[in-house]
Amino acid sequence: MNRLDKIRSINRPTLHEELVERLQQMIVEGTLAAGAKVPERELCEKLNVSRTPMREALKVLAADGLLILEPNRGARVRPITLHELEEAFPLMGALEALAGELACQHITAAQLKQLRRSHELMLGCFETQDLQGYFKHNQRIHELIMQAAGNETLVQTYRSLASRVRRSRYLANMSAERWQQAVNEHEDILDAIEARDGERLGAILKLHLANKFSTVREWLDTHA
Repeated sequence: MNRLDKIRSINRPTLHEELVERLQQMIVEGTLAAGAKVPERELCEKLNVSRTPMREALKVLAADGLLILEPNRGARVRPITLHELEEAFPLMGALEALAGELACQHITAAQLKQLRRSHELMLGCFETQDLQGYFKHNQRIHELIMQAAGNETLVQTYRSLASRVRRSRYLANMSAERWQQAVNEHEDILDAIEARDGERLGAILKLHLANKFSTVREWLDTHA
């Protein structure tokens, strides 16, 4: 079965934002595989969009480092390299650590409630071994911490790297042991932010990203 067959068309009025988001999701989750040529015409048909917005969206994703635009040949999904991730993960860890410290200073009761709810949903997915759902709520937790930090420049810098890092997560299947470790780390993350302990939360988030990278690096080493 063609992996594009299940793609639904786009009908939302915010066409550009939705199109960029959908294409980014396809790249991150591997529907558009690393190194593969982007099938523009087929995607336009599947998503019910014209070539002009499609090409504008591809330019945005190329600027974000997810695609390579080749003159007269269209777009290709940028391959994932160990070197790129060796640079990106420590930077992501530093950004998340800073966000954690700021979030402990600025988080509101409403934001903390959202964070707890996302944590509960993530745990539910862990209990049912729903990896896709787990990733969804896991990502939401990290986004909520970024939002609670209250620093838009930090958020924008983080987002420019986040999609690249998330791509690697879908490649490397976590062992049961590593998955349990990640859940334990998230328990510590919630405890630290509830205690408004920014220094502790920053350290936990850096360790959390370092452990993620260790899992990804092991996968890349065995599939080189």
